Amino acid sequence: MYKILAKKDLVPQIHLFRMAAPAVAKKARAGQFVVVRIDEKGERIPLTVADWNEKEGTVTIVFMEVGATTARLALLKEGDAIADFVGPLGLPAEIEKFGTVVCVAGGVGAAPVAPIARELKKAGNKVISILGARTKELLFWEDVLKSTSDKLIVTTDDGSYGRKGVVTVPLKELLENGEKIDRVVAIGPVVMMKFCSLTTLPFGVKTIVSLNPIMVDGTGMCGCCRVAVGGETKFACVDGPDFDGHKVDWDLLAARQRIYLGEEKCAYEEWQKSHSA
Repeated sequence: MYKILAKKDLVPQIHLFRMAAPAVAKKARAGQFVVVRIDEKGERIPLTVADWNEKEGTVTIVFMEVGATTARLALLKEGDAIADFVGPLGLPAEIEKFGTVVCVAGGVGAAPVAPIARELKKAGNKVISILGARTKELLFWEDVLKSTSDKLIVTTDDGSYGRKGVVTVPLKELLENGEKIDRVVAIGPVVMMKFCSLTTLPFGVKTIVSLNPIMVDGTGMCGCCRVAVGGETKFACVDGPDFDGHKVDWDLLAARQRIYLGEEKCAYEEWQKSHSA
């Protein structure tokens, strides 16, 4: 069992757990993930490693309530424990001195972007971060990204905080203003990563995205997390989760993400009924 050492509600529907997981913390790297299961009958879900402390033996995860499993997870408290916390899984983010890197975080994507931005800064890069959300109420970790970035741009779709608009607008401005951008890292909803990739494509700037398709075992055995990249089938859990955004078949990915929407809705409604009973 893996104990929840600390719990924090970051914004509505988005929560942080600091877990006791020494073996995972010892080997965790930016860009990797864990597979979590609440109990022996629970669903296995992948969650990105948002932070870790090898000396303390702790790993931080951040998750959004989107279905029955994450709703159940959100009800747990400090001192509670979960059955499985497997990892670190996936390939670490590519960290080296590229030059100037723009890190784009959309919504809950702030959690996986933060450690990548931190490690890129440590490697000697100039880091410009763009943090976006639908509204001010849903923004989190602005201070964390600010501390690891040379420049931070904040956007909200409704204009309630920072610049009004989506993250691709300041991204395009940075690409057009004459400063050489050597790499872009974009993590967030599928549609956001797709349009970040389309924005950088005409400029020829390599764009790395982190894919989170449907996943079961996290070892490449089940094949559920397959994605098409550069015309080849890849498995996000072992070949990723990071891929070249210019090579991802975004339409296929979006279609696969929608396969079980009906079942997911049904499971969530059944959970709500049982929880309220």
